[in-house]
Amino acid sequence: MLADSANGRKAHFLVVLERQGDARRAAAQAVDRAGQGRLVVTTLREAAGAQEDARAELRRLGAPFRSYWIVDALAVEGTRAVVDAMAARSDVQAIEPDRAFQGAADTVAESVAATPAGVEWNVERIGAPAVWALGARGQDVVYANADTGVQWDHPALKSHYRGWNGTTATHDYNWWDAIHADIDGDGGSMCGFSSKVPCDDDPGSHGTHTAGTAVGDDGAGNQIGVAPGARWMSCRNMDNGTGRPSTYIECLQFFLAPTDLNGANPDPSKRPNVVSNSYDCPPDEGCSIGSLQTAVDNMRAAGIFMTVAAGNGGRNGCGSVATPPGAYDSSVTVGATDSSDAIAAFSSRGPVLADGSGRTKPDLVAPGVGVRSSTRAGYDLKSGTSMATPHVAGAVLLLWSAFPSLRGNVDGTEQLLERTARGLPTTDGCGGNTAAQIPNNTYGYGRIDVLAAYRSAEAAAPLSVSIADVSVTEGNAGTKDARFPVTLARPSAQAVSVQFATAAGAAQAGSDYRATSGTLTFAPGETAKTIAVPVIGDRAIEPDEDFFVLLSAPAGAGLTRNRATGLIANDDVDRVKPVLSALTVGRPGPRVRYRLSEDAVITFTISRGTRVVGRFSRRETQGRHSLVLTTKLLGRALAPGDYRLVAVPRDAAGNAGKPTAARFTIPG
Repeated sequence: MLADSANGRKAHFLVVLERQGDARRAAAQAVDRAGQGRLVVTTLREAAGAQEDARAELRRLGAPFRSYWIVDALAVEGTRAVVDAMAARSDVQAIEPDRAFQGAADTVAESVAATPAGVEWNVERIGAPAVWALGARGQDVVYANADTGVQWDHPALKSHYRGWNGTTATHDYNWWDAIHADIDGDGGSMCGFSSKVPCDDDPGSHGTHTAGTAVGDDGAGNQIGVAPGARWMSCRNMDNGTGRPSTYIECLQFFLAPTDLNGANPDPSKRPNVVSNSYDCPPDEGCSIGSLQTAVDNMRAAGIFMTVAAGNGGRNGCGSVATPPGAYDSSVTVGATDSSDAIAAFSSRGPVLADGSGRTKPDLVAPGVGVRSSTRAGYDLKSGTSMATPHVAGAVLLLWSAFPSLRGNVDGTEQLLERTARGLPTTDGCGGNTAAQIPNNTYGYGRIDVLAAYRSAEAAAPLSVSIADVSVTEGNAGTKDARFPVTLARPSAQAVSVQFATAAGAAQAGSDYRATSGTLTFAPGETAKTIAVPVIGDRAIEPDEDFFVLLSAPAGAGLTRNRATGLIANDDVDRVKPVLSALTVGRPGPRVRYRLSEDAVITFTISRGTRVVGRFSRRETQGRHSLVLTTKLLGRALAPGDYRLVAVPRDAAGNAGKPTAARFTIPG
C-alpha cells in the first residue's frame, strides 16, 4: 500500500479491524439450518457495529468507503494520508491491497463450436443421470454463482432462476451487482454498474457458462447441468473478468444474507445452499493470502458449501494451488480432468506453500476439459478449473435434494464426496506423494462420483414411509375416492413396500365407505403413491364422520406415520332450524314443559342474576315434553330465589334454534 499510495496517488485498500465475530461459535448454538444462518449473521453484524469510529474518521478525511460485516472490514479509496490515519488506529488489525486483477479462472482459446449431445459427456461422467433416475434432480435447494454475472434469460437457465415465476421476474434477493464503478480500466461495462438486472459482461460468458454446468437444461436437448431441478441466484464480482478482494467479499456477504436490490433488509433465510466460485485472487498482483479467509470461513460456518476452482497454474508444477480462495482449508478446492479422467495440464497442483501450511490440494477433481455449456451466444466448449468447479456444486445440490438431513452439514458432505470419489494415483510426486498415494496433490481424493456418494448416503440414512390425513365430501349417491397420500422420505435404489387396511371410526364400513386393504409398492426412484378408499354417498342428514387407514409390515423402510384419518364431510344440508316453543316452568318440582319442532339436542342453562348455577343437555324427539329440575339433574339444590332458564335446541345437521327463556321462583 505504500507503493500504491506513493506520489500523491489514491489507492484502493482494505482496512481489516481487530474485532471479528465468532461465526463458528454462533453456528454451534443453532438447533436447525434457519437458526444457523440467523445466529451467524447476527453475530457478525454485531461485531461490525464497532466500525463506527473508523467510519467517522474516514468521513472526516473525505475518503469514500464501503463497509462489510461478513468480515469486519472497510474497502477504502484514499491517499497516503488516509492509509497512515487508518494504520495508526488501535482497532485496526491490518491494511491490505484492494487492487484490481484478472480473476476468472479459465483457460483461453479453448472455445469451439458445439452442438447438442443430449446429456453432456461431463454430466454423464460423474453419474448425475443415474441419480436423476432415482428422483433427485436438485429440487428444493438453491445454487449461487459468484462470477462475471449471468445472462439470466438464457433458455437453459431462465426457468431455473429463483427470481422467475413463469410470468415475471423478481431480482430482489436473487441478484446483486458488486461492481459499482470501472475496475478493468476500459471506462465502462456492457452491464453498466450496480445493475439491477442479472447480466454477464464477460466476452467469454464465463459466469453464464459456469452456471449452466451446475443447473442448466433448456428442455430441448441441451442437458448441460448436473442439477437441473435446483434454483439459482447470482452475484457479479468481476468487471469484464477483473475483480478486487472487496468485490469478492461483497458477493459472499450478499449470499450469506441476501438483500433487496437497494442492499437493504438482509434475510439469511434466503441464503443459497451451495456457492460455486470460479475465480482466484493472485498474491503476486497484491491480493494477500488471507484477504478472503475470514469471509470464506464464515460462509462455511453458516452451512454453505463453497466449491472453489484450484486455478490454472498447473504448468508451473507442484505448489501451484497458491491463491485465495482455493488455497484455504475451508474451501472445497476442485481440479480439472479430461474425458478419460486424466488431469488437465493446466490444473493447479498442491501442496499449498503460500501460507506455509503444506496442506494437500486440490480436494477433488471433476471434468474441466472441453465442457459444453451456456454462453450469451448460445452454447460453447470451454476448459479450465472454472469449468470443473460447478460439477462439484451440482453434485452437492443433488445430494442435499435427496437427503435433507445433509443440508448445511458441509463437513459431512465433503467427507462423503471424498470417500466415494474415484481415486486416481499419480506419479507427479508433488509434496512427496508416492505413486499410489490417495489423496494426493494432483487429484486430491479423486474424480467425483455422485451416484456412489448417493448410494453411500442412502445406506447410512434411515428410510421411512408416512401417510397423511384426507377429507372428502360424501356425495348423494355412488362412490367418491378418498385418496390418501403416502410418501417415501427419499428416493430408494430398491423397491419399498407396505401393507395397508381401513378401520372404522364414526364412519362404518359398508354404509359409509368400502373396506380396503392391500400392498403398496414404491418402485426404485418413486417417492409418492396414493391409497384410494371409496366413500359411499347418501342423502342422510348427519354429522361429519371419520375412518382410518393403517400402514403395517413395511419392507425396505421404516414407518414414520402409520395412521391417517379420513374425514367424510356431510354435504346434505338441512337449513330448517329447530324450534322450541311453549316453554313454561311451574310447580311442583319445578316442572319444565315445552314443545319441539324436530329431533334435537336441547341445552338448558339456569342462572340467578348474572351467575350460572346449572347446565345440562337432553336429546329429545319431535313433540311435547316435560322434565323436573331435580337435584340429581342439576348436580345441586336450588336455593330459594328468582331464576331464569334458557333452552337452545340444535338438530342433527348442526343448526341451532332460537334461544327460548322462562322465569321461575323457588319459594323460601
